[in-house]
Amino acid sequence: MSDNPIVLKGIHHVELWVGNARQAAYYYRKAFGMSQLAYCGLETGRRDRTSYLLGQNQIRLVLTSPLQGGGPINDHLNRHGDGVRDIAFAVDDVDQAFRLAVERGANAAEAPHDESDARGTVRRAAIKTYGETLHSFIGRRDYRGVFLPGFEEQRVEQIGCGLELVDHIVGNVEQGRMDHWAEWYSRVFGFHRYITFDDKDISTEFSALQSVVMSDDNHLIKFPINEPAEARRRSQIQEYLDFYDSAGVQHVALLTRNIVATVQRMMDSGVEFLAAPGAYYDTILDRVGPIDEPLNKLEPLGILIDNDENGYLLQIFTRPVQDRPTLFFEVIQRQGARGFGKGNFKALFEAIEREQDRRGNL
Repeated sequence: MSDNPIVLKGIHHVELWVGNARQAAYYYRKAFGMSQLAYCGLETGRRDRTSYLLGQNQIRLVLTSPLQGGGPINDHLNRHGDGVRDIAFAVDDVDQAFRLAVERGANAAEAPHDESDARGTVRRAAIKTYGETLHSFIGRRDYRGVFLPGFEEQRVEQIGCGLELVDHIVGNVEQGRMDHWAEWYSRVFGFHRYITFDDKDISTEFSALQSVVMSDDNHLIKFPINEPAEARRRSQIQEYLDFYDSAGVQHVALLTRNIVATVQRMMDSGVEFLAAPGAYYDTILDRVGPIDEPLNKLEPLGILIDNDENGYLLQIFTRPVQDRPTLFFEVIQRQGARGFGKGNFKALFEAIEREQDRRGNL
């Protein structure tokens, strides 16, 4: 059997289950420069939930809330708060993708089925991954609608801030489960271990974690998986697990070609980012070498810099985007580098620990 039996064409969309989709959509439009593309709810014939489709370039973000008490969305919100429910993949053959995934050890969430409206039919199915997160398989066939059946085009244009596509999505899992889920992605999807980090790479005086990055062969889909490591105090991963009450998506990294302009726009719109340590920029170029962007543009924004044998990258992380210290976002610009900012782990951890200490969770 092929190492890559399921051909994933890319991430079709990321769906968040949130307490108030209308207000969340407003936040992501104003703060992240997302345009509203489509809507699904009472007015379109959907009685149990409402969803807003937001987009910017190749990014598709769905925000969904329940319309009545009870049911799986309310149960999910009561346990986790706002969070990522579904990382959906585009595939050519939903039935084959689902069958092979289950044969290779995935647990079924939704059997293959058709969803139709006046614009055509979409075939979809879903399997379970870590926590209560799903991977849907989406096959659009000849569907002519703006997104999926049940959605009607309802555009609210927003000036974008330069976010291009989903670069990677990071999952936090319980201690001792990282290798289990790494092996799961290898067995089910044919992903390979792209990079591995241990507690010597990612640690401070107080906390530590281990991480492995799983990737498809084309490096279009990249899933780092983190677990907490033994340390003196509670790590950011354990804080997430405590407040999300299970494994789940920790952050979504969004790619930009001009991080300075993107982050400045987002800051001006009210997005809060983690601050870099005060002395971070004093010797950073000694470590990473020359870069095209002037430090006097990066330092005021707190943008971090790292390099590998292929080039360098620039990255920055938001604070959690809801009151629970769970989901956050990363903005990343790649200038050849294919890594994930290993040289910034200590600075990033210390910034997160300052936030944890303020919350009383360190």
